[in-house]
Formats: sequence, C-alpha cells, structure tokens
Amino acid sequence: MRLPSSIFVSVSLFTAETTAALYLSSTYRSAGDQIWQGLTLLFTLVPSVLVQLTLTFIHRDLSRDRPLILLLHILQLGPIVRCLEAFCIYGSVGRVEEPYVSITRKKQMPRGGQSEEVERQVGQAEGKLFTHRAAFARTSVIQAFLGSAPQLTLQLYICVLQQGVSIGRGTLMVISLLSIVYGALRCNILAIKIKYDDYEVDVRPMAYLCIFLWRSFEIATRVVVLVLFSSVLQLWVLPVVLLNFLVFFLYPWILFWQSHSPFPENIEKTLTRVGTTIVLCLLTFLYAGINMFCWSAVQVKLNDPDLINKSQNWYRMAVYYMLRFVENASLLLLWYIYKTDVYQFICAPLLVLQLLVAYAIAIFFMLVFYQFCHPCRRLFSSNMTQGLWNCSSLLCLMCNSTSPQNRPIGKTVLEPPSPSTCKEAANHGRVHDTASDSTDDMPNDTTYDMLNDTIYDLPNEMGNNIGGGINGDINHSEQL
Repeated sequence: MRLPSSIFVSVSLFTAETTAALYLSSTYRSAGDQIWQGLTLLFTLVPSVLVQLTLTFIHRDLSRDRPLILLLHILQLGPIVRCLEAFCIYGSVGRVEEPYVSITRKKQMPRGGQSEEVERQVGQAEGKLFTHRAAFARTSVIQAFLGSAPQLTLQLYICVLQQGVSIGRGTLMVISLLSIVYGALRCNILAIKIKYDDYEVDVRPMAYLCIFLWRSFEIATRVVVLVLFSSVLQLWVLPVVLLNFLVFFLYPWILFWQSHSPFPENIEKTLTRVGTTIVLCLLTFLYAGINMFCWSAVQVKLNDPDLINKSQNWYRMAVYYMLRFVENASLLLLWYIYKTDVYQFICAPLLVLQLLVAYAIAIFFMLVFYQFCHPCRRLFSSNMTQGLWNCSSLLCLMCNSTSPQNRPIGKTVLEPPSPSTCKEAANHGRVHDTASDSTDDMPNDTTYDMLNDTIYDLPNEMGNNIGGGINGDINHSEQL
C-alpha cells in the first residue's frame, strides 16, 4: 500500500497558504489598506469553506453520527483532521486483521495488441485510504482555482501598483503558484484515472515532470498577462473576465440542452432536485474557474452518468490553445499601447516576447506529455500530431472557402490547384474513427473523415467554377 503522500502535500499547501494569507491581511490592516485586506481574506475563506463542504459531502458525514468531525469542519480544521485520520489508517494496516476484502479487476496496458485482466484483493483500510485520496484530489483542485489563482492575481496586481514586493506578499505568491500548479497536476491525473478506470494506470516520474512544467509556464503566463492588462485598462478587465467565465460556465449546459437528455438524478440519493442543481452549478463554476487560467483536463459532460466526458477530443484542445494564445497576444498588445510610466524601466517589447515564448513552451511540454509520456497513450484512437494536423486542415479549408481567389471573377484568369496536391494533403490528415470518440460534443474523428472527403471534391468544384469563368471570358472576347 502506498504512503498517502499526496494527502500530506495537499494539507501542507492548504495550511501554508491560509497562514500566509492571514499574516498578510494583518499587515494590510496595520497599513490601513482595508480593500486589500478584505480581498485577501475573501480569497482565503471562501475556498476554505468549499473545501470543508466537499470533504463532508464525499465522506457523507451528514448521514453519520460524527458531531466532533462536523465541529472541526466548521472551525475550518477538517483537512488537518482528515490527514491525521488517513495516516492512522495507513499505520494500522497489517496490525489488525481485515474482517472482509473485496475483489477488483483491472486491465493492464495492452502489449502486442492484447491486455490481460488482473484481479487483486482490496481490504477495508485500503478502501478508506482510496476515499481519502479521491477527496483530497478534488479539494486540491478547488483550493487551487477558486482560491490560489485569484489570490496570486490579486497580490501580483498589488505588487505592480506599489512597485515593490514585501516578504509576506512574496511568500504568499510563491505558495499560491505552487498550489495552482499542484491542483492542475491533480486535475490531469484525476482525468486520466476517470477516463481509463478499467485499466491499471501507472504514472511515471517523467510524466509528472512534463505536467509540472506544462502547467507552470501556462498558469504563470496567464496570470502575468491578466495583471498587466488590468494595470492599464481597469475598466475593461471586468468584461474580459466575465466573458471568459460565462462562456465556460454556460458551455456544458448548452451541450446538455442540445442533447435532450433527462435531468441527472444519480449524483446522490439523498439530494433533492434543487440540491442536485446546486451541485451541478458548483461543478460548472469550478470548470469555468479552471479554464479561466489553464486548460481543464477534466471535461464536464452533464448528460453522462459520471458527469465527465471520457473521450479524447483533440479538436477542442487545439481550438482552446489557439484562441487563448490569440487572446493573450491581444491583451499584451493593448497593454503595450496603453502602458503608463510605471513600466518605464521595463523593456516592453522584450517582456511581450518572453511571455509569448513562455506560453509556446507550455504548449511544447503539453505535446511532449501527450505524445511520449501519457500513461495510456497506447489506447488513443489518434495521437496528438494527427489531431493537430486535422485541425490545421479544417482551418485551411475554411480559409480557402472564404478566399476571393476561389470564386469566379469577371475578367480574371485563375489557375486551379492541382488535384494531386489536395489529395496528398488530405491523405496526410486522414484519421480512422472509433467507437470511443465523442459524437455529441465537438467535431471528432468522424468529422475529420467527412472533411477529407470534402477536400477530395474541392478541386473538381473549383476547376468547374473557374473553368466556367474562363470560357465566359473567351466567348465575350470573340464577340468583341
């Protein structure tokens, strides 16, 4: 049985960040900065309350007679007590005889086209530890993106305004950044284990390293871009943030409405319809908070029994990173145009270039992870390179269809493209469809096959249109 080290890391980051935030808020109070004090406490207490509610909900303490545990959760000490309980369970393994065990069956990663199913016994203590790990994995994500991410943005904004970094503020910023990266890492691992629940997943250290570097560059770049933009255009930062948040908050609900599926009733038997709606709204709220700062590895799907989309949709990921890169570049351009004298000692073009390169490095480590370090890459129906190639083919098709050169023009002779060239480009982007791909979400592998078939017919249609235009010009010239 593995040591519950992930639980210890989660509780350590939670305790350290809460302590640093309380100390920093006391310094703001001493300096008379009541606004900064209130916002610092807000971004500390709200995620702490959500963490307590999540732990209580997962362990189902409301239906059990445990008044002391509930009191400790009210006092915001729930994570510490749960961590001690998990280590007590781990220390008691082997000393007390298990009253019963359960049998679990997991598939191994396929080797040579075959995957073997392995049975193993899971004792009661190991089952409790599994529940603790799952609970703290979810609370780490909540703490990271509903608490640490806004906290880091706020403190960095204060540093820009005051043109200085104090020891307390710098300590809180470092802890918050580590908390966000760790929460994003747990989100990636959680998504892998949910999507491939039937398989024995073994995440190697190189995969952890790639995820850590990927998320570090992505989140740090995003926070710096938002802070720079908000420091020069304070009135416009609120519409940008609200637009991002509302798009990702409403997107799962729009897909659920388009699917015409019944309302989910299997989340928790004790919940009423109103309680289920509140839980789903909190879930989509967290999903929007994650996508505000980085790509959410866990994709919410409300019409699925597990509420998670288990298919790997490269199209959605590619579109997200392309749009996010364009958005970051646009915000940096606006900052460069309207920058004030605060940044007179900073080389603005170099800073813009560094931030864009840092985001490109994040995308590079993401590609390395999915291409070489993903523990379940053998189960992919199509790899990352093929997915990105098909996305680029779609963009090329859209550009060609809207280009004026592909339309018949009065007295202009155009040379149609070679059919062999288009056919060769289409063959490079062909991807086979599998039953595991999503069909009710975004365009998937089946869409790419339809796209390739369309590319085959594109040269003939273009040739007929252009040929008709040329013949008309020749007949008109003969009449003259």
